[in-house]
Amino acid sequence: MAGGGGGKSFLAEAGYGEQELDANSALMELDKGLRSGKLGEQCEAVVRFPRLFQKYPFPILINSAFLKLADVFRVGNNFLRLCVLKVTQQSEKHLEKILNVDEFVKRVFSVIHSNDPVARAITLRMLGSMASIIPERKNAHHSIRQSLDSHDNVEVEAAIFAAANFSAQSKDFAAGICNKISEMIQGLATPVDLKLKLIPILQHMHHDASLASSSRQLLQQLVTSYPSTKMVIVTLHTFTLLAASSLVDIPKQVQLLLQYLKNDPRKAVKRLAIQDLKLLANKTPHTWTRENIQALCESALHTPYDSLKLGMLSVLSTLSGTIAIKQYFSSAPGTAATTARSFDLVKLAQECCYHNNRGIAAHGVRILTNISASCQEKDLLPLEQDAVFGLESLLVLCSQDGSPGAQATLKITLTCMVKLVKSRPHLSQSVVESLLTQLHSAQDAARILMCHCLAAIAMQLPILADGMLGDLMDLYKVIGRSATDKKQELLVSLATVIFVSSQKALSSEIKTVIKQQLENASNGWTAYRIARQASRMGNHDMARELYQSLLTQVASEHFYFWLNSLKEFSHAEQCLTGLQEDNYSSALSCIAEALKSYHKGIASLTAASTPLNPLSFQCGFVKLRIDLLQAFSQLICTCNSLKTSPPPAIATTIAMTSGNDLQRCGRISNQMKLSMEEFRNLAARYGDLYQSSFDADSATLRNVELQQQSCLLISHAIEALILDPESANFQEYTSNGTAHVESEYERRMMSVFNRVLEEVESLNRKYAPVSYLHTACLCSAVIALLKVPLSFQRYFFQKLQSTSIKLALSPSPRNPAEPIAVQNNQQLALKVEGVVQHGSKPGLFRKIQSVCLNVSSVLQSKSGQDYKIPIDNMSNEMEQRVEPHNDYFSTQFLLNFVILGTHNITVESSVIDSNGIVWKTGPKTTIFVKSLEDPYSQQVRLQQQQGQSSSQQQQQRTAYSRF
Repeated sequence: MAGGGGGKSFLAEAGYGEQELDANSALMELDKGLRSGKLGEQCEAVVRFPRLFQKYPFPILINSAFLKLADVFRVGNNFLRLCVLKVTQQSEKHLEKILNVDEFVKRVFSVIHSNDPVARAITLRMLGSMASIIPERKNAHHSIRQSLDSHDNVEVEAAIFAAANFSAQSKDFAAGICNKISEMIQGLATPVDLKLKLIPILQHMHHDASLASSSRQLLQQLVTSYPSTKMVIVTLHTFTLLAASSLVDIPKQVQLLLQYLKNDPRKAVKRLAIQDLKLLANKTPHTWTRENIQALCESALHTPYDSLKLGMLSVLSTLSGTIAIKQYFSSAPGTAATTARSFDLVKLAQECCYHNNRGIAAHGVRILTNISASCQEKDLLPLEQDAVFGLESLLVLCSQDGSPGAQATLKITLTCMVKLVKSRPHLSQSVVESLLTQLHSAQDAARILMCHCLAAIAMQLPILADGMLGDLMDLYKVIGRSATDKKQELLVSLATVIFVSSQKALSSEIKTVIKQQLENASNGWTAYRIARQASRMGNHDMARELYQSLLTQVASEHFYFWLNSLKEFSHAEQCLTGLQEDNYSSALSCIAEALKSYHKGIASLTAASTPLNPLSFQCGFVKLRIDLLQAFSQLICTCNSLKTSPPPAIATTIAMTSGNDLQRCGRISNQMKLSMEEFRNLAARYGDLYQSSFDADSATLRNVELQQQSCLLISHAIEALILDPESANFQEYTSNGTAHVESEYERRMMSVFNRVLEEVESLNRKYAPVSYLHTACLCSAVIALLKVPLSFQRYFFQKLQSTSIKLALSPSPRNPAEPIAVQNNQQLALKVEGVVQHGSKPGLFRKIQSVCLNVSSVLQSKSGQDYKIPIDNMSNEMEQRVEPHNDYFSTQFLLNFVILGTHNITVESSVIDSNGIVWKTGPKTTIFVKSLEDPYSQQVRLQQQQGQSSSQQQQQRTAYSRF
């Protein structure tokens, strides 16, 4: 019950008061369970707390919930304590929201004095789990030190866990415990298994240089004093983690690990050395010297074991994708530059390319690809061919094998192919041919991956796409009739490549083949996915037919309206493909037809939205498209008006008398001004849509940006051709090459932009405005933009990342419509707390760096007399930036309400990502404040009023007495 209410209030973005009520009732429910006499019910209540914290993540609830749990911990049995410990560990990110930390710790800490060693052990683990909020508690430090000397194993292990957690958080504790740990490790009385557990504590001794250095010395002694396999493995790994945290010792650590890899005969030690080298290669590739890489290559060339060779190659392939590879190939000063093939790394990669172990071959090929892609020197050119041959042989090997290992290798191979083709386009022909050849004989799982690869290559190099089409269509016809998941996936992947390959409109033959296959072997979901891809690639005719066929196959009316809206949008865009370059009247009728379908579609889309899924981006995008089409239509009509109502004969005289030269063009000049403002306004609205789409993928954002640029382009063209040809500047609009173009849609839009700009520039200053040439240029620009089929990108259909912010204001009224009373001589301290909520893939496209909170107040209604008040005190406008910690943030604002009356306070949040870009994500929360006169001023005012009225009466009496 409470859960349902909470969900509803979050969706409606209701005030904190209502939600707090729900949270309280949920907490009361669990509290009832905690007080139950039955152990089972108590345990059930305890384990349900993490869910409660997830649902209501604000301090007021979390504080009281943790205090209740601390009480259970204090008086319950060991099993209940264990449950509370698990809840605390699961809810670690909520610990900092506990307001009464002292009270919480006091209740938990009381159990440390128990005679039961298990109870003490659980308490130590509890303290360790809370180390982030009590890093400097001396009584906790003391208890951990004491328990390390305990004779009970369970307690000692718990103390080690707590010591590790406190060392990570507290510099003082780490410095104090370091000697104790080293004594215990070196002491003869300490059993070996305990030493193995104590050593990893040293990885946290990185708070200052001297501490890190003494820990390294100790670890160095241990590695030499205790040569047993287990000790060496644990010590070396701790050594690596310490170096990775303290940074300065990483080069030394790489050398030490390479030494063990080369000289230690034990396989387990070699494996650990490789694992740690991989960790350091990922973290700090720039610290690897040429000698380090050379030593690793030599070890890999000489090892007889495939498993070790695989590990070493995995480290080298990681390094080959970073700056380390350039350092390796830049020849050392004083030595003659050697040829590429004489380098050990190249020898190793070439030798491994055709190895019978797939993993080794994949890493060998990856190294060659990375070298070819990043090092463009002349003597490395022969390696390209080696890389292509290696990739082709792996492709043949893996595409026939359906095992998971083969699929993983195939993914690496195909990723390398895309990378190689991107950096060396002249190799693309042979790569594409080998892919198409293998497609026919490959397994279905491999075919799907190969289709993705072909689509990626065709996106980058559209020139290759036409050649693929024949092979792809042949394959599509013979795919088979089974309805397995892999077959369905393959239908979608192949259709995607076909859409990418057929750059212009799809031929009727292709449509027929796809539709036949869908009728024979597909389910509705496959057809929908293919339609979605058609919408993305601009094949709206195909998409419309597929959406139409799916309308009757869905179960809910929301889905029906959603599909119907997509069908209408596809039909609208299909109408625009009939535009002809010089036929402006047919262009107007095409746009009118498209608008008709768009209006039907937006009505359907609005009906498809639900409170859970409001489709705000989709509605915003489509409304802007409708307004853009209307603006284009209006512009063509304005251009035509030069013919229908040319300037009057006295236009020149009017222009001379008014001093405005544009007046000689007649009414078209004013209409053009309005049209330009309309396009600028549309560009600003596209900018707002961009800013509000924090969760969108980069392709969708680029699409919105292109729409915005097309509006700016037209407004610039109007200004340059007609309104202000003298001051038109073309430098800022010229595009800086098309190297970064990601999609066919973008490529076509950019070419239209460049062509329009060239035409405008050539007309500008040649002819005085306004001639038929100017209006024809504008009309042809509009038609050129509309002829590029619109791409509906991924975010229109699916949301891969989901981020929302939940705000809570205090003080907050019980009833949202009720105002909060404040005296006008006092300031209101408004506390704003917030929680960032994520979907299943947090930070997939961008992460929140900080949250920007904007508080403003507006006077709604005055009460009492008007006073002369300085302008500064009339309204409040403040902004603060806060960085969320564990997805929680809080800050305070001091607000003045000098004027008596009701004020409306609005708190709006926006998000700043890790690149410093501001996103207007919302939400917006409003509360009302009633400013009341303070009692003292009220008393003084009343006394003054009484004094004035009595003096007036006195004057009246004296006036009467004269007569």
